[in-house]
Amino acid sequence: MKKALVTGGCGGIGLEICRQLAADGYYVYVNYAHSREKAELLADAVGGEAVCFDVADKNAVRSFFTSHSIDLLVNNAGVSVIDLFTSVSDEQAERIMGINLIGAMNCARAALPYMISRKSGCIINISSMWGQCGASCEVDYSASKAGMIGFTKALAKEVAPSGIRVNSVSPGFIMTEMNSHFTDEDLELIREDIPLGIFGKPEHIADAVSFLASDKAEYITGQVLAVNGGMVI
Repeated sequence: MKKALVTGGCGGIGLEICRQLAADGYYVYVNYAHSREKAELLADAVGGEAVCFDVADKNAVRSFFTSHSIDLLVNNAGVSVIDLFTSVSDEQAERIMGINLIGAMNCARAALPYMISRKSGCIINISSMWGQCGASCEVDYSASKAGMIGFTKALAKEVAPSGIRVNSVSPGFIMTEMNSHFTDEDLELIREDIPLGIFGKPEHIADAVSFLASDKAEYITGQVLAVNGGMVI
């Protein structure tokens, strides 16, 4: 059975990715940093295992990979702060970069030796449409997600000769708990900016991950699959 690690695995998008990968036949490691009970319940539901470590902590990441080998890495862990760029503290900025970008790089760096030895493997980075075009009041977040796209493209070129594919999924506005603070009026204004006129669901992202991880995508690497209803083209 192939094994997958999903970082930030019990958040809104991560949860659906874990469910879908389990349905696809993967043994899923559900990574979490704080939500132990939620992660363990999800792991039990999908027949996988909850694993606790902070992706920004390279030593914790290395510790996991010294005893676990995986075939698929989904770098989904992410945090954001909505505020003026000049109001974001140094600690907040470092945390955003540490989890969103450096965390993804930490996990990939630790996962690759096994993949390279096997001449196979897949890495999928969950970026954001704001990494493609930028968002006011989410400058640090946008920069981290843009960095993830650059990381995807460069790493894809480097590890392709080893039979490893690296791609990115770039979500648009997805209805998760993270967006629950928006008022009905806010949501309607956002909907008007989406050409398809509907909000994304975590399942949409999980389906994209499932496709990119499958044999149907064996000739696809270094790409950014935008799942945003046409909001950013």
